[in-house]
Amino acid sequence: MRLNKFLSEAGVCSRREADRLIEEGRVTVDGKKAVPGMQVDPSSEVRVGKKRIRSKDKKTVLAVHKPAGIVCTEDKRVKNNIIRFLKYPERITYAGRLDKESEGLLIMTDDGELINGMMRSRYGHEKEYKVWVNKPVTEEFVNRMSSGVRLVDKEKGLDEVTRPCEVRQCGTYIFTIILTQGLNRQIRRMCEALGYKVKRLVRIRIMNIELGNLKPGAYRKLTEQELNELYEQTEKGKNAGTGRTAE
Repeated sequence: MRLNKFLSEAGVCSRREADRLIEEGRVTVDGKKAVPGMQVDPSSEVRVGKKRIRSKDKKTVLAVHKPAGIVCTEDKRVKNNIIRFLKYPERITYAGRLDKESEGLLIMTDDGELINGMMRSRYGHEKEYKVWVNKPVTEEFVNRMSSGVRLVDKEKGLDEVTRPCEVRQCGTYIFTIILTQGLNRQIRRMCEALGYKVKRLVRIRIMNIELGNLKPGAYRKLTEQELNELYEQTEKGKNAGTGRTAE
């Protein structure tokens, strides 16, 4: 596809305006200044200034509210798996699991690169949860959760101190927690290590995407702004994870 058509269909500007931007040297393709009339393909990295431009026919990316009792698996033999539950007409999968008892925000997509960027724990992407527990939340509990909790499970070979995180009390039995790692059943294990039991756990945010008022079992497509910010954050994370400087 011609570059000016690509920019026009991506919603950046008209073809005439695209030609002007190209002539002014403000457009790059794969890190090199674009020239009038050049062709691009789906693998091309097109930028206007520092902003990366993505085709309107980009991948499907959904915000989904997973209800409790639904399992994050693609195994069709599992009756209550998320794929069968959602019944989305295109093949998509999840970028990060929630355990069966937990509910809240899932990002589901057919973009493998996005999934990879979101799921690598070393990239430090934030996930926020609201948690109900069986005993009053105390200042000591908040401080110990925040500073890191040692988790030990000999059967699973687990012996690790969780990363420091942000914890805030928001009710007698309720707190929010922001994690940047994804150990199996991490919040439940952390609470159990401190003598608490989780009664309800809802993921309310993944990076810049919020659950908001989305009802259990419902889903929505991400807005253009949400998508742009999400892709920018995953790219920055990958650059940081590899030691490269973000462009």
